[in-house]
Parts: sequence; C-alpha cells; structure tokens
Amino acid sequence: MKRKTIGIASGVAAAVIIAVFFLTMQPQIPIQPPSQNQTQIQTTQNPKLGLVIWPPAERPTVNDLHDAFIQAGTTGIGRSNVYISWPTIEPQQGQYNWQVYDIIMGMNREQHLNVTLYFSIINNEAFGPFPSWMGTPSLDENLANQTANTLDSILSRYYIVDYVIIGGNIDSYFKDHPNDIPKYVDFFNSVYDKIKEKHPNVKLGNWFSLNNVVTKYEGDMVGNLTQGDFVAYSYAPVDLTYYQNNSPDVEGQNLQKMLDYAGGKKIALVEVGWATDKAINGTQDDQVKFMKIVFDFYRKNQSQFDFLTWYRQYDRPFDTCYSGLNTNVPTGFDQQILMNNTAKYLCGAGLIDVNKNPKPAWDEFKRQIELSPN
Repeated sequence: MKRKTIGIASGVAAAVIIAVFFLTMQPQIPIQPPSQNQTQIQTTQNPKLGLVIWPPAERPTVNDLHDAFIQAGTTGIGRSNVYISWPTIEPQQGQYNWQVYDIIMGMNREQHLNVTLYFSIINNEAFGPFPSWMGTPSLDENLANQTANTLDSILSRYYIVDYVIIGGNIDSYFKDHPNDIPKYVDFFNSVYDKIKEKHPNVKLGNWFSLNNVVTKYEGDMVGNLTQGDFVAYSYAPVDLTYYQNNSPDVEGQNLQKMLDYAGGKKIALVEVGWATDKAINGTQDDQVKFMKIVFDFYRKNQSQFDFLTWYRQYDRPFDTCYSGLNTNVPTGFDQQILMNNTAKYLCGAGLIDVNKNPKPAWDEFKRQIELSPN
C-alpha cells in the first residue's frame, strides 16, 4: 500500500486508509448496492458543493461512518469524494471486491449525494498503486484498456459517480518525470474516449495541487495537462513546510490562479480547507475567514466551477495522520518539522473536533451553502 506523501493534501491517499478500516470490521447496517437500472434521485441539495466525509476514529465502525454521513447530509451538500484503490477493488483481474465500496457508495446514495471518484493512476510522486496481477505497468495503450475496463465496471455499478479523476496532484509526479507528459496525454485521451463511449455523462479530468503549483512556479505544467472536461485542484493554504504562514486574505488571492492556469476550461476544487491547529499558526477564526473567501470566490465565478468540495468534516488524532506519511521523499527541509506540520494540517482541518464538538466553521459552512444557489 502506498503511504502518504508529505507536503501534499490529504485525500489522495484516503483510498488506502478506507480500505484498511472497512476490511477489518463487520457491517452493522444493511445497505444494498444500487441496481444498474435505477435512476438517480432528484433532490434540492446542491450537487456542486461537497464535503470530505469521515469520522474521527482511527478504526470507525460502519455505524460511526453512517452517523457521519447523516450529519453531513444535513448541511445541504450534494456531493462527496470517494477514493478507490485499484488493488482493493480488483485484487484479481476481472474479479471485483465490491464489499468496501458498496457500503461507502450506499451511504452516499442514502444521503442523495453525487460522487467525485478518484482512481489513482498517478498519486502524488507515485505511479499507481496497481494490483499485483498487473506486473509493472507503463503509460501505454495496454494500461489504457485495463483502466477503462475497470472504470467501466465501477461506473456501471455506481450510477451516482458523475466525475472521475485518474491522476491526483499530478504536478508532483511530472515535476520529476517531464518526459512522460506526452505519454500521459495519449494515455488519458485514450481512457477518456473509451469511457465517454459507454458513459457519456460522466466527466473526467486531472487534479493539481494549487499550493504546490503556485509556490514552485509550475503554472505552465497545468496548461500542458488540461485534457478532459475540467481541471481539478486541491488547495492547502500552506508554505513549503506545511505551515500556514499567510493570512486568509493573502492565501485567497491565489484562487484566481486556478482560472488563469486552466485556460478557459471549467475548474473544480476537489479538496480545500484551513487547519485550526495552533502549532501551524491555525485558528478557528481564520478557518471561518478563509471559508468565506473561498465561497465568495466560488459564487463570483460559479459559471466556471464544476464543483467545490470542502476538506474536511472531522479532525482526526495526530498519530493517525503522522503514521501514514511517506518519509522517503527528498524535501530540502528539516524532515521532522515537515512531517509534524503536515500531520498537524491533515488532522486539524476538520470542521468538527475529535470529541465531536463543532467549530464555528461548521455553522458557517452550512450558511455558505445556503447562500450558494444551485
């Protein structure tokens, strides 16, 4: 399993985490997977606004997760993220293990949430992870066929998925592998064409880390990789040591760069948040201020947005984030400081603390959704 890469926003590694948690516990509530012939339920919830939903416990029960989904559903969101691990869902070629994701997708369906699906062909600095039966894949037509086949199976089963991202924080990978960009473009376009043939209403795109692109002056890379229907970003408002060095007002100025880099293509914020941990200069007041800035930018540019998903519902215990960090990535900084800061950000960005006490930003989140028309 791939470990979390330090210096990168959290959700890209969540597929592995989710799989571990759910495979170690017994389901306590029955949720049936959707039929292929069912049509999506129409609701008044806003499908363009979402939340990364997960309870604070290191090993939550299914009831813990169910309660978190019910609580999230009261905010008016109409979307959540699901991070699928290829080794988990297809351990043998053509043989799928739906148990984990039937539960997760069932909870999304129960709350009438559309799903943004992340399927990690590229995961930060890493290529993959891939199932062992695939050997050592390359960015070629064979991998494109295998990717399209597996995605077709997933999309045929889970009709609530309307956006798919197959490369997460790809700026981190292509910074070190610039010669692979043309191969990835061909690979992506091949997968795109195959998926569109069977699932014309599903949109596909790539995901970049806005804070990395801005601090490392890599805007041109985004322009070279805008294939698909939209350009997705995560945004952790931190410096290169994962410290929240600037005010919400200063960090909010970077939001315009998402549109500039995308070159006229629709954009999405797949993960955006502000941590409240004092160790990285976080406060609850600044979390509220940053949220207001992000949603104000969204409303002013709503016609250019496909969706916005806030990171995240709950804080988590520090150790659960720290233990998942990848220490094998050269950083140029004091490794211990960077790891501590990263874990503090990842586990401290929730709108509700680990004791299930809402922060001021929880009510503000609900208010911002009410202010944001469909």
